[in-house]
Amino acid sequence: MTIRRPTRAPGRADTATQRPAAPPAPVGRRRLAELTGSWRAALRIARRESRRARRRTALVLAMIAMPVAALAFLAASYDMAELTPQERLDRRLGVADAQLQWISNGPVGQDEWGEGWYTRDGELPAKVTAVQLTALLGPGSRVTEVRPRVPLTLRGPHRDEVVNARVLDLTDPLARGLVRFRAGRAPQQAGEVAVSPVALRRLDLRLGHAVAAADGSRAYTVVGVVEFPDDLGPVVALHPGAAPSTGPEPDSVWLADVPGTVDAALVSRLNDRGVVVTARHLGSATGADRRWLGSIMGDNPNDLSTGVLIAGLGLLEVVLLVGPAFAVGVRRRRRDLALVAVAGGDAAQLRRVVLADGVVLGLLGAAAGLLVGVAAAFAGRPLMEQYVFSARFGGYRCWPSALVLLGGVAVLAGVLAALAPAWTAARQDVSAGLAGRRTPAKSPGRWLALGLALVVGGAGLAAFGATRTSPAVVLTGLILGELGLVCCTPTLLGVLARLGRVLPLAPRIALRDASRNRAAAAPAICAVMAAVASSVALGGYLASDDARDERAYRPALPTGHVMVNPVGPAGQPTLAQITDAARNQLGVGAVAPVQTPSCGAGRTGYCDIAPVLPPTRACPWQPGVQLPAAQRQQARTDPRCQIREADYFGGYVEPGVDDGTALPLLTGVDAATTAAATAVLRAGGVVVTDPRYLHDGLVTVRISEVEAGPDRPITVHDLPGYALPRATGPSRLLLSTAAARQLGLSWSQTGWVIGTTTPPDEEQQARFAAVLRPFGTLALSVENGGAPRDVSPLLLLLAAAAGLITVGAAGIATALAAAEGRAELTTLAAVGAAPAVRRLLAICQAGVIAGIGSVLGIVAGLGTAAIVLVSVNRQYASAWPASDPYPFLMPWPALGVLVLVPVVAMLGAGLFTRSRLPIERRLD
Repeated sequence: MTIRRPTRAPGRADTATQRPAAPPAPVGRRRLAELTGSWRAALRIARRESRRARRRTALVLAMIAMPVAALAFLAASYDMAELTPQERLDRRLGVADAQLQWISNGPVGQDEWGEGWYTRDGELPAKVTAVQLTALLGPGSRVTEVRPRVPLTLRGPHRDEVVNARVLDLTDPLARGLVRFRAGRAPQQAGEVAVSPVALRRLDLRLGHAVAAADGSRAYTVVGVVEFPDDLGPVVALHPGAAPSTGPEPDSVWLADVPGTVDAALVSRLNDRGVVVTARHLGSATGADRRWLGSIMGDNPNDLSTGVLIAGLGLLEVVLLVGPAFAVGVRRRRRDLALVAVAGGDAAQLRRVVLADGVVLGLLGAAAGLLVGVAAAFAGRPLMEQYVFSARFGGYRCWPSALVLLGGVAVLAGVLAALAPAWTAARQDVSAGLAGRRTPAKSPGRWLALGLALVVGGAGLAAFGATRTSPAVVLTGLILGELGLVCCTPTLLGVLARLGRVLPLAPRIALRDASRNRAAAAPAICAVMAAVASSVALGGYLASDDARDERAYRPALPTGHVMVNPVGPAGQPTLAQITDAARNQLGVGAVAPVQTPSCGAGRTGYCDIAPVLPPTRACPWQPGVQLPAAQRQQARTDPRCQIREADYFGGYVEPGVDDGTALPLLTGVDAATTAAATAVLRAGGVVVTDPRYLHDGLVTVRISEVEAGPDRPITVHDLPGYALPRATGPSRLLLSTAAARQLGLSWSQTGWVIGTTTPPDEEQQARFAAVLRPFGTLALSVENGGAPRDVSPLLLLLAAAAGLITVGAAGIATALAAAEGRAELTTLAAVGAAPAVRRLLAICQAGVIAGIGSVLGIVAGLGTAAIVLVSVNRQYASAWPASDPYPFLMPWPALGVLVLVPVVAMLGAGLFTRSRLPIERRLD
């Protein structure tokens, strides 16, 4: 075929086929377009993959959504509980125009909300009346008084109940706006009260029932049930006639109704008279008064950094739990990823494909968690109001900025969990991926070196933080140490797999699979290790701190003994009545009166009666003074200064007057010592419980009157004395009646001491108090013989949390391994393996994950606790007065639970695994 070109005149250019070329796009714009297109394709692939692998997607979504839902619930609940300025005004004022508080008889300054104020000069004014306030406000004004905190003790069905009483006139519309009536009416006279629902249940009352004060002074009739929005606890509303004001009331406030508005001029005039004003129409009340995270974490930067590090530990735990699912997903998609590489995709594009899974699942998990958390916060709002905050919330809101932050953290967790599988996918052999072969697992030596360096550096940083008493630095060291163990775990798996050759079939296969699938097994083991290490480290520190507190505890009485003291100026029971009640209700009859000396009638100052140390026995250095290192060392070696820190700072000696009757009940000494001390008291001497005060058979007693004026001299007397060799309780000085008269002292009965063999329980105490209730209000103090703290429940709670994570991680890893190893199970079935092999293999796989993780976690946790305790003890080694060191104790409750957790994980894996081996159908 012949092609003819069109003819053209000679000398003319051919312009029909020439077009101007478009200028090339800028390099930056072209790269941005390529990056956008690559991410768009990767996100489409990730969305398609999430639909295909629905079980794996649901697993990842659940692990990401659960912590997000919990934090969203807390954020929304906190936001609703944190009232805006307008809501606080409405709660404080009700229907009133202003709230007034007369705090000084001189000028005061305040903020615009009346929540902060300061006095310039003046003192608390005398009794304030409504007439005085209305005169300041002007004609047409009206006020009513509210006293928000008045202590009140009422008789309950089983014991006396302490409630918060508020004195206000609920028949006045101004005060009525502060409450919500649930039933009944407002109290109209002094003998009527309105109670909150909690007080109604606790006191077992109904409308129309009577309730009496604990001292029996008067009784009240319940006529209404009211709710105070700012206090949902046991509250009683009293009529003003039931508790008339007798003098200045610092907490008393007045609700005011004025004809016009409360302007700045009126506020200034009231401030000049010493009145603080909270007005409805001052300032702008639109924004919420929240200081971001500072309102939760406090103003201390250390608290904020500690909270951030704890959140980082939680994020690391989520990443380690989610990581195996992404690793298994990458292995199952290795052919698809190899096809992407064959089609021209580079390593960066392969990483984007895997990271897109983390982005998509992180977004979905964040959305699900936020929706569930906010919905649960709205639905559970009444329960949170009643049982957690004990106050009504403000409007329905959810703290959007915090939710956005939580969503971002959830996406970050998904991306971090997919980061290691993404790097693995970018480095896989394309030929092996196309053929469906495994790529041999490798653990480069540099990761082991990096891990060991992080472990050593983290331990050193934790020790440094312990010496500086900085929790943030200790947590940073703990995080670095855990990251180091994460880097070392793949190498450890390889070593254990080589040692597994001598094991039977099932555990050998389990170790081999864990070594081959290190990308999935290592994060699961590290998740278990991190949870167990944190639990053991914190448990070890708490156990040591509890033992240290118990060692430093100074009992007030011998174990089981009871001190009874009258409360208030009401009548007191007699010794016979106390003895009868103790014999009938507590089963004992050893009762003695406790008498306290004073400087005598007509004295106005505080009477200080104390023994004096001889100059040769007094320590030359005073505690609380910053001493140089050399003097501190001398004080620590000086025999006169060998006293514990708790004893040195608690140097008060409690004086008393006794003839030997109360001595054994107060000190717990034996009969021979009691007889010797009683003989000295009856001879006109004194008894001390600290032998240092006794010199040459004498005790020097000093009497001084504090704040009694310069004309009151200090008197010192030497009296015959006796020192108890071993006494329980605080340091005491017991004077005989003859010695007290010689010193010019008087004494009075201030209580009774009851000797028992075992501490009475709450029911016995309630019965004892009920029997003595007609004789007056009494306070009971029971000596239980130890520090009132038991950390065992907290240790068990920490261990349970770590155990739950362990079982979850083992279950996830076992399920993923079973899904990945289906072909190998088919091979086992083909060669004649028994059906029980599959269940035994699942048990061993769970045991590998839970066992290795628990062992590593226990070792790491004990090591962390030891480093912290040794560092703290070294910090106190040169201090004076010497403090008790922290003993290193094993948290046995936590360790016992954590040792059983791998067994539970293995049994669970065996229970939920089918014994039947899969058999693939042969294709003809």
